[in-house]
Amino acid sequence: MSHLPNKVEAELQPLLGQLLKSIKERISGAPSVECAEEILLHLEETDENFHNYELVKYLRNYIDTALGSVIEEETEKCTSAEGRSLGSGQDTLVQQVTRKTRESEEYKEMMRSLKNTMMVVVESLINKFEEDKLKKEELHKKKTHEQHTSYCMDSCSDSGSSFNQSYTFMNQEQLQIIVGKLDPSQPKEIRREALQSLCCAPPSDVLNCECWITLRKHLVTALSDPDPILSDRSLRFYAKTFSSSTFSATRETYTSLAMHLESCFTSQQSSVPTLSAGMDITNPDVVRLLKKFRLLNEFQKEVPSFWIRHPEKFMEEIVESTLSLLSVTHEQSFRAESSHRVLKPVYFLALLDTKASWFNKWMHGYYSRTVVLRLLENKYKSLITAAVRQCLDYYDSKNVENDDTDNLCTVRYHRTNGRRTYYTGHELQYIYFVHSLCLLGRLLMYTDGRKLFPIKVKNRKEPVALMDLLVLLIQMMHQNQKSAQNANTTQRDSFAPANLVMEVLRMLCGRKECATECLYRNVIIDSLLFPISTWLKDDQMLVTCVETVLINTADILARIASTDRGLSLLLFGENNKHAASNCPSAAQLIAEFTKRLLDGELPPLASTEPSTALKGAFIFVCRQMYNTCEGLDVLMPYGLHESISKAWKKACSLSERTPTPVAGNESGATAQELQNTMVLEEMLLDNLLNFAATPKGLLLLQQTGALNECVIYMFSRFTKKLQVSKCEKFGYGVMVTQVAATAPGIVALQSSGFIKALVMELWSVLECGRDDARMINPKPTPVEPIDRSCQKSFLALVNLLSSFYAVYELIGGMPLPNKSAYSLREVPTSIVDLIDRLIIMNSNAKIHSLFNYEHSHMFGVRLLSVMCCNLDILLLLESQYHVSEILLNAQKENVRESLENPGDFIIDGLSVERNQILVRMNLIGGPSERVLPPRVLQKGNDPFRWPLFSSYPLPKCYLREPLKKPSVKQDNELSKLLKNLEMQTDWLESCKKQFCRIMKSKPDILKGSILAELLEKFVGHFADNPSDCFFRPYEVSDSGVKRLSLSPIQHLGVKIVVRYGKFLGLLKDDSDQELANLLKHCERFVKQQQIIISSSLHCLQGGYVGHDWFASTAFLIMSGDGERTLRFLQQFSSLLVSAFLWLPRLHASIHLSVQNAESGIHPVYSCTAYYIEMLLKIEVPLVFSAFRMSGFTPSQICQHWLSQCFWNYLNWTEIGHYIAVCVILGPDYQVYMCIALLKHLEQEILHHMQTQDLQVFLKEEAIHGFQVSSYLDFMENLEHSYRATILTEMENIKS
Repeated sequence: MSHLPNKVEAELQPLLGQLLKSIKERISGAPSVECAEEILLHLEETDENFHNYELVKYLRNYIDTALGSVIEEETEKCTSAEGRSLGSGQDTLVQQVTRKTRESEEYKEMMRSLKNTMMVVVESLINKFEEDKLKKEELHKKKTHEQHTSYCMDSCSDSGSSFNQSYTFMNQEQLQIIVGKLDPSQPKEIRREALQSLCCAPPSDVLNCECWITLRKHLVTALSDPDPILSDRSLRFYAKTFSSSTFSATRETYTSLAMHLESCFTSQQSSVPTLSAGMDITNPDVVRLLKKFRLLNEFQKEVPSFWIRHPEKFMEEIVESTLSLLSVTHEQSFRAESSHRVLKPVYFLALLDTKASWFNKWMHGYYSRTVVLRLLENKYKSLITAAVRQCLDYYDSKNVENDDTDNLCTVRYHRTNGRRTYYTGHELQYIYFVHSLCLLGRLLMYTDGRKLFPIKVKNRKEPVALMDLLVLLIQMMHQNQKSAQNANTTQRDSFAPANLVMEVLRMLCGRKECATECLYRNVIIDSLLFPISTWLKDDQMLVTCVETVLINTADILARIASTDRGLSLLLFGENNKHAASNCPSAAQLIAEFTKRLLDGELPPLASTEPSTALKGAFIFVCRQMYNTCEGLDVLMPYGLHESISKAWKKACSLSERTPTPVAGNESGATAQELQNTMVLEEMLLDNLLNFAATPKGLLLLQQTGALNECVIYMFSRFTKKLQVSKCEKFGYGVMVTQVAATAPGIVALQSSGFIKALVMELWSVLECGRDDARMINPKPTPVEPIDRSCQKSFLALVNLLSSFYAVYELIGGMPLPNKSAYSLREVPTSIVDLIDRLIIMNSNAKIHSLFNYEHSHMFGVRLLSVMCCNLDILLLLESQYHVSEILLNAQKENVRESLENPGDFIIDGLSVERNQILVRMNLIGGPSERVLPPRVLQKGNDPFRWPLFSSYPLPKCYLREPLKKPSVKQDNELSKLLKNLEMQTDWLESCKKQFCRIMKSKPDILKGSILAELLEKFVGHFADNPSDCFFRPYEVSDSGVKRLSLSPIQHLGVKIVVRYGKFLGLLKDDSDQELANLLKHCERFVKQQQIIISSSLHCLQGGYVGHDWFASTAFLIMSGDGERTLRFLQQFSSLLVSAFLWLPRLHASIHLSVQNAESGIHPVYSCTAYYIEMLLKIEVPLVFSAFRMSGFTPSQICQHWLSQCFWNYLNWTEIGHYIAVCVILGPDYQVYMCIALLKHLEQEILHHMQTQDLQVFLKEEAIHGFQVSSYLDFMENLEHSYRATILTEMENIKS
């Protein structure tokens, strides 16, 4: 293979030429020859089309032919020599074969012949290039002028670029000569040449010449000239000016072009077509006009990006010249009929920019928007009037429903494919209507734009107000449905009238102020709901809506319902008009429609069953309402949870019955049916899940039996970090917290795998570190007790373990593993495992199993501290795991081993935290009744001044002096009133008024024996009157009580209560047994009124599992008199208030419905906490928002406070006042009390929301400075506003 034949050289020559042409731009752009060589060497790496070049394909085949056998032979040799196939040694094998091949004689011969041949080919190409160059030079001499102007030619008449342009610089004398040649009196050929020369000059030089004014007149004259060459070259000069001139030159050019176009429509000799004749875009006159408008429009859309950098005068002149042009009306239009009107400039602009994107850009920035709106208001309001009139005319026209050309479904299709050359008058009217609608929609988004209304329209008696226009648009959306129904593509749908109106309404919904003024009105809601209300009336003559329109309507309603103002409008109407008139509100109409839609009780729509999309759209509207407390309150009578649940179960059964598609069979329809069913099933489950957003909604969800499935679905979305919905700002954090507050909810979370995933993620952060952490720098040592990396996991666990019912379901009766050895790879998967590995560190095996012992154990101890703030959880942990003993032993072992000070405690983060927990576990009291040591070490020689200890009792510095038994004078007015009870006929009301008066003036009087006597008298008064008894009282009997035994939790609770009572000076040393007997009586009473429940919940397996804190509180109020307390509780049990103050009273009670009793959700949560959240959102919205942003719920902390009667959070006096207020003034004061507390804590809550430790603050910190008496007026105001609703719901707990 010494050489290649001549035939091959002939083949390679065009292939090489093709390659060079393809990469010409890359090589010509190289700054040097060396760079060009580098580009060629790396062409395969940089050119994605490298392997598609014919030369590359030829060379590849040539190499295969020349070296194929050599490569195969060497491959076999290397493979057999290594004794293995291609595998782990693949790189070595390739290198060996390559080296052997390049050393072969065949390779050397191939390269030699290829090199010689390519040299010949290149030489021939160079010779050919030189010949072509000589020919071009000769041609250049003959056509110097044409070649000179070729650089300035532009194939597009309405656009230009400042790049790759050639300019011929001219002096003033040359420009004056050109101006003279442009005079209209000159021959056309001379004017053409002058314009051609002018296009080659820099536009700035032309615009700054002394004769610019004359030149501008000549350019405008040339634009109007019937000669197409003159007109096009003049327009080409305008395009060049726009692309490469200063702002003053650009302004001059634009205003000149706008004035020229304005003269085209105002001139009597104008050849603008009429509306009746339509528009033929092949007509030369129309083509020239369209080109000018297109150039104008392109600049309109581009100029907002840079006009803020120029003087305001620049922008004002451009805006005014544009508005002046669009406001032009041809004189003929006033004399002729509407069908024979001459087209106005806005028709041409609308044809080019149908959705008025130029106006959208001009209105986007405040800088230009103010000028546009000012000019529209002062000088060019006729433009807005014409737009409104066009919308009115379109709505009033007879062709709205019958003419298929009223929309752009086909118009846009033909324009897109370049086959449309003619537009009828109806089509032009519709295009103008679309332009007007988009312009008005953008205008309504701004306050000054809305101030332009009302608009006086010709032939209309009354001005068109803003509401009139919006109602008209909504009616247009409902009436014009044909295009929305028949359109099959997105492009066509976007120009359907219904979808155009939808775009406007969505824009208005997106801005709060705009939506408030435009959409949050009864008339708007009534218009949106018109098809729904007619459908509910079964008026099939009026029911003409297609699904698309209804779905769009639902989308707007959902957007309205997602805001507080819009939600209030749907629920109660504007200014609560619906509530005052007893008319069904919009929310009630939507709920009824949705329920009947789900239940199949509506007439068919267009002879078809309602689709999944339609059902989902309206359920989503309802969901925006029922996931709030106030919304659920209104929608509750419609039982939407039951309808959705039934539909979901039906969808599940359908999906189970649908056969699985088999490959190879005709199963397309079956597969689609199965997919549709699964979509319906998921949609229904998603909407059902959102009932869990409120306490009462969670109860309803639990009663449907779909709680577990909903939580599994939520977990699947939670792990993917998906948004709850398009209208939700936050994720599933709040919903998880709400679910975790109840026993069935926490069980569902555990069975779904949520808790396991949370624990494993925490362990990964604590012990393993992040997977994506770079190992270049070591991980910093945590400074805070809870490092930032695990803060999120810590708060998630706090939310999860906040409720005693939840913790009892997770760890109740479950022992710790306490293994003798733990593998380093052994990861905890449950809360019990977490307690065993991070909190109860009672063996060296647990310590040695942790990579980061101090950090991980500190996390566990801090979690324990927060959990122990709930007294029931504290008693549970102490009774099962002896937590205090473990902590004391840990303190005992944490001592220094030195001869000087043997036994001194080592002060570190863990010992200080354990010390704080031990004090917290042993002391009970309000903010001024106990002392808790700090967690922070001080600087200096004595970093911690509080003594550490390793055994009880506590050091004296932690103990306050015991309080003396309160002594109250008996000669006060309230005492006299109590003594004269039998003589008073209106005692009850007098007592309430006197109680409130004393509470406000002398609250300290109401304590001790006075408070006890007051409660006894009041409760006894009701108990003696059977009509006032809500429950049947129980009979007190000692039989069998002594045989009862208290649970370990109750035993520990007795010790805590007695210790607190002794500190308060209310109990004696021998009160333990008396309190224990009282609790046994209470337990016997609770069990007598229990129903037999078959439930898997641990908390329902027998009696009440927590401590009876209300009975303990009553025992202290009665100064430790067990018999007196028992009589009080016997009478108290017949009152409604006992259901909410005395939690064990309704534990699985016969007084509840079977569903409520089996749910394991107490009325304090489903009723009291529900109304706390409702009122908090209304009365203290900032606090409510802070809870939402923290992922915590008011219902959780309030359930915590109420379950232990505010022990450890309020001083004893305030606890007594809380009991008295609820007993005397009504059970609804329990709700008002919590609202007052949260209002009192508003500033602290907002602060800790920002520091992201709101949950920890509310649970660990007592409520400082709160007095019931100070907020009594506030609570009375709440009573006047909400008592009727709340008290009625509390009385309905039996149903």
